[in-house]
Amino acid sequence: MNPELLVIVDLPEAHVAQLREHFTVHYVPNPQELEQRIERLGASARAVLTNGITGLSAKQLEVLPRVELIHALGAGFEAIDVKAARARNVKVSFGPNTNDSNVADHAFALLFALVRGVAQCDSRIRAGEWPRFDFPSIAGKRLGILGLGNIGLQLARRGSGGFDMPVSYHTRSPREGSPYTYAASVLELAERSDYLVVACPGGPSTFHMVDAKVLDALGPKGYLVNIARGTVVDTPALIDALRDKRIAGAALDVVEGQPHPPQALLELPNTVLTPHIAGRSPEARDAMLKTALANLRGHFRDEPLLTPVPA
Repeated sequence: MNPELLVIVDLPEAHVAQLREHFTVHYVPNPQELEQRIERLGASARAVLTNGITGLSAKQLEVLPRVELIHALGAGFEAIDVKAARARNVKVSFGPNTNDSNVADHAFALLFALVRGVAQCDSRIRAGEWPRFDFPSIAGKRLGILGLGNIGLQLARRGSGGFDMPVSYHTRSPREGSPYTYAASVLELAERSDYLVVACPGGPSTFHMVDAKVLDALGPKGYLVNIARGTVVDTPALIDALRDKRIAGAALDVVEGQPHPPQALLELPNTVLTPHIAGRSPEARDAMLKTALANLRGHFRDEPLLTPVPA
């Protein structure tokens, strides 16, 4: 009999069908339905498929006594209680390098839409106007990247190679061999940037890392792009900075409180918003499923995990 797999995130129908070729799948992407069914499913489920936002809590894990593996689709896993899982000898894997290119592409799409006023021009033309604007250029401006992981590196390559942008970055420590300029703090990074892109993991260690001081350092001609996690940016501070024009604008694929962003943010004209889709594309979703299947099937064949969450 195939191992029983609990899937608690939304998937394309074709991907659920692929999983069913190898597992007995309990597909429960609705959080309310999951809370009603999880204890009954816990008697048999041996693995859980989730993602970095939905995660899996210690409380949920308590009612899943047979679970051996938790896999997070995509590069994030901050909402999985990894410590609780390891205390129960439950393995945790994730999907790095599956949507990095997609996220980097979307970050630049947001940057161009914001800085070059694409949304403003489109709405004005549709209203019967033919506006004349002067928007800043992209090429040659200073690009700051908060987090030089796989996505950050793709951003840096696009910026430096495609648009002749001097690139600075901040991480906990300098990345060995990096050709880009290291900033010792987020504040220093903002001071060095015309365009600051947030590309670091979420979680307690990065909570509100981009605060009022950082936004003031970015300055009235600076732009912020966030394709990481909403919690990295202090949203009330961002709203104040945008409203007071202490920064020029912000493009956000993620925001605190999603899918219900603060109304005050929605009312600001110097923003561009997308619904957490930077990592989504048919190609990226196929790659994430491929990595998930490799980890899940390998585990039940007693093989080492392909992409375990780092210790």
